[in-house]
Amino acid sequence: MGSAAMKKIPLFVLCVLIALPAMADSPNLVVEEAAELLAGQLEGRKDELTADKDVLYSTINEILLPRFDRVYSAQLVLGKHWRSANNEQRQRFIDAFYGSLLRRYAEGVLEYDQDKVQVLPFRGDASKSRTMVRSFVFLDDGSRVPVNYGLVKRDEGWLLFDVTIEGVSYIRNYRAEIDSEIRGSSLEAVIERLETENAASPDG
Repeated sequence: MGSAAMKKIPLFVLCVLIALPAMADSPNLVVEEAAELLAGQLEGRKDELTADKDVLYSTINEILLPRFDRVYSAQLVLGKHWRSANNEQRQRFIDAFYGSLLRRYAEGVLEYDQDKVQVLPFRGDASKSRTMVRSFVFLDDGSRVPVNYGLVKRDEGWLLFDVTIEGVSYIRNYRAEIDSEIRGSSLEAVIERLETENAASPDG
């Protein structure tokens, strides 16, 4: 991912994402409430969730699925390959990519510490269709890492679709990885790889 901070951020990247309250009118309120909601979900359950990956993934999925724009995120990640994909491939990629995100960052949720997240006052324009909420995550060594959340306005409220860490967007990062892999094989091969990895996970 580039820097050491990027490698540590998976400990926090889903912390806001999995606790997004539905129907949030304010993008900043989404993030501010999320810290408290996630802390409540983890309270007294870390040992249970650490020991049982099925329960961990299920718990995250139940909260995340209605609050994350899977289609938009997957479309941005595929980029130009979205246009050449058929409807079946698009849906399979949406599901497979979401499952990959779930698996990849579930462990980090267990290390979430609400006291290490500072959400900054909202400076964007909430009337636009997309906006960003800025925050800082404080690492164990005392350093402060900027973590910004991209949100898109939908009928059901604000939904999260991207996270930018020290200026590096997860969408752009994944898009580069996926594009390189597709060029070296095919979209179908990428989808099949993700599906196979998801099926091999404890909740598969």
